[in-house]
Amino acid sequence: MSVDAIKFGTDGWRGVIGAEFTFDRLLLVAPIAAAVLADTYGAKTGNRKIIVGFDRRFMAETFAKRMAEAVRLAGFDVILSETFAPTPAFSWAAHSQDVLGALVITASHNPGAYLGLKVKGNFGGSVSPDVTKQIEARLCETLPDSQPGTLTTFDPWASYCDGLREKVDLASIQQSIASGKLTVFADVMNGAASTGLGRLLGLPITELNSKTDPLFGGGAPEPLPKYLSQLMRVIRSYAGEPGIRVGLVFDGDCDRIAAVDGSGEFLSSQILIPILIEHLVKQRGCKGEIIKTVSTSNLVPKIAKLYNLPIYETPIGYKYIADRMLETQALIGGEESGGIGYGNHIPERDALLSALYLLETIAKSQQDLGDLYRALETQTDYYFKYDRVDLHLSGMDVRSKLMAELESKPFNKIANIEVRDRNLADGYKFNLADDSWLLIRFSGTEPVLRLYCEAATIEQVHQTLAWAQDWAKSVDN
Repeated sequence: MSVDAIKFGTDGWRGVIGAEFTFDRLLLVAPIAAAVLADTYGAKTGNRKIIVGFDRRFMAETFAKRMAEAVRLAGFDVILSETFAPTPAFSWAAHSQDVLGALVITASHNPGAYLGLKVKGNFGGSVSPDVTKQIEARLCETLPDSQPGTLTTFDPWASYCDGLREKVDLASIQQSIASGKLTVFADVMNGAASTGLGRLLGLPITELNSKTDPLFGGGAPEPLPKYLSQLMRVIRSYAGEPGIRVGLVFDGDCDRIAAVDGSGEFLSSQILIPILIEHLVKQRGCKGEIIKTVSTSNLVPKIAKLYNLPIYETPIGYKYIADRMLETQALIGGEESGGIGYGNHIPERDALLSALYLLETIAKSQQDLGDLYRALETQTDYYFKYDRVDLHLSGMDVRSKLMAELESKPFNKIANIEVRDRNLADGYKFNLADDSWLLIRFSGTEPVLRLYCEAATIEQVHQTLAWAQDWAKSVDN
């Protein structure tokens, strides 16, 4: 496979181990990525230091060590992680140690056959599309000979955990747990969040799926209901007992979060972001701009209006949120897939910090997350359900046919509901007359059509998604 096939997506380059993602290809990409980081941030840092980290995936540590040596031989001083850690911990290290950036071996929420490379900048977040385009453009370049750099190791957890603890009232969380008022479960999905909450809280936490599993139980380390039956079952087994229970769910590299409330119901970030906004404003007295992606719930602007906060919308991909966070005083930046970051932290989605804020929310309010969400619905008089479907197409040529259809024959009605307007900021978002919406987006690297919908009832959501799938299949014939 040629270097032309190495493309950076919404957050990094990923591929199947042994096919797209190989040692030869990684050792080509990594020194180029380091050189681009040097060109971008070298004048600020005055050094040639690079953080190298990894998650718990199959061979991730081996790939990281080989990458570290290749980057060192290209003339960079490499600071290699001693152990797996969350991707946000490496972003934190890049920022706090004022180095050029971080190169992290992870495939995030993808199935076990995948590995990947995330590139983080000196500021502590995903580099911009301009930077990844530079990396892609220079893949055929031969770097000049350089004096090899140094290789040292570090513990990525210590400074990171210290930084997170300072952002919450840790004592209130600890007291709620120690007194039995709050019971916490963490489904780490066999990923890099393992041990994280225990380290932060200094208390034993019940972890599910805490062992290393290269196959992720036959699924994927993605915080979706279909992978969380064990957590839901455990929480429901406590029905009728006193106290509040919460399940916190982390993806493979611990930058995305979901939750399960005390009734065993799944809470996506579409629900968690509004809860977090209210907590930050009411309990912590924070202010700032709310940054959302085009696929984030309409409840978010309702909450922004409730508290008279500015709101800004970006395309999907946390790098766009990070870019905006660098330009403004942000309160929070969130996306529907579970990535949430904060203006008082690095411009990076961070699931462990989100977990701490959710625990602080419960400790301060002494209310279940589900009850807090329902109270927000009542305050805003906005009630919604949400779901998403990824539809696999027969080939990339169908993608082109569907896009041409959307351009030449824009929908006037969707599932018998009038289209009010279209938003083309990222894909095709159709806002409907009853305040529901449908978003149609295409993967840039594989024949996959992504369909997102928000509506008043889950039945309407599924009807709308079925309508969109039928439309796509009618073209894919």
